[in-house]
Amino acid sequence: LLCCVDNFQARLTVNYACLLHNIPWMESGVAENAVSGHIQLLLPGVTPCYECCPPLVVATGMPEAKREGVCAASLPTTMGIVAGFMAQNTLKYLLNFGTVSEYVGYDAMRDHFPSITIKANPECRNETCVQRQQEYAARRAAMGDAAHPLHQANKQREEREAKERAAARAKATASAAEWGIVIEARGKEDLAVHAPQPEGVEAVSVEYAYSSGAGNAAEHAQEEFVMTDGGESLEALMAKMKALQH
Repeated sequence: LLCCVDNFQARLTVNYACLLHNIPWMESGVAENAVSGHIQLLLPGVTPCYECCPPLVVATGMPEAKREGVCAASLPTTMGIVAGFMAQNTLKYLLNFGTVSEYVGYDAMRDHFPSITIKANPECRNETCVQRQQEYAARRAAMGDAAHPLHQANKQREEREAKERAAARAKATASAAEWGIVIEARGKEDLAVHAPQPEGVEAVSVEYAYSSGAGNAAEHAQEEFVMTDGGESLEALMAKMKALQH
């Protein structure tokens, strides 16, 4: 279930219905300052429900929209970004790819995207939430990590990714073997490439044709300015150039 309502009371209603019927849901919201927001995956009994760690305005019972000094603004850009995060997380959850995030925040002022994991509150004021937590604890005691709703999906994804990595390594190895190339990496800056040599043929090595020392630089400088006496005067050469122009 995707929840995109715009007030806390509506979220509490959705939270209660999902706890009652044991339905996973994703909640999203944009803060009153209009430049931050979040998405959250709520799995009954596994992750916190909306009442386990409610926003300050809910926990204190303050009025939502008429607090002094607060303008409940909204920006289409912020809402679009948060909605995109929610849609992407939903696709990962449904299609079983990537990492499904339990909570991702967005701070537009600093381009900050905190991702955190929060445990359900055993003292949640919602009795149904506490009941779901107890049920999950019993399943976990009997099944271990397999009790988590995303365990099987995560396991399948890890196995698929491992097969893809193995296939990529096998393809790279076969390609290298086809050309008789062996790459040995002994360090970040040390990479040697070897090719097998036929019998009776010495190994081929590569070295610089010259070094770039100061002595060689001086020699090259001298070579560039060597004057040769070809027997013709400067005036004769200039006369030839003028003749070519005509």
